[in-house]
Amino acid sequence: MSDAQPQLFDALKAAQNEMDGRTLQNWIWDLWIIAPDPTSQWLLDDARERIRYGDYDHAENILSELIDACPAYAEGWNQRAFARFLKQDYDRALDDIAMALELEPLHFGALAGRATTLINMGRTKAGISALKEAIAVNPWLSEPHLLPPGEDP
Repeated sequence: MSDAQPQLFDALKAAQNEMDGRTLQNWIWDLWIIAPDPTSQWLLDDARERIRYGDYDHAENILSELIDACPAYAEGWNQRAFARFLKQDYDRALDDIAMALELEPLHFGALAGRATTLINMGRTKAGISALKEAIAVNPWLSEPHLLPPGEDP
């Protein structure tokens, strides 16, 4: 976690409106997507672009290369989890999410990813619990609509 992140997470929880909350959320994402070195940054950027265009297999391979080079970089694990989720490779996505969260326990993207993966696997109760955990870290996530009607975050 960078030196600025604890203050950003505190401000994120204290944000009074969606605009401020989303701005703070984006600032945190901006920190997470800074890779440890230029080569790793190139790999991350290339993989994210491939995900954007639906080339999930190639993105997964690139992200595996990134993880091999930088195993302590949480966003590499999170992005590979996302590529695997999009391929409906849910078990391996959950494995990558677990690694991302081990490295960055407040990674609300990984927390929300765990929730949506579990829900897609039909593990709704565990998914709702995971979603509540994600919302506790970032109340401005877009996923609360996945909660059952009347269920409080």
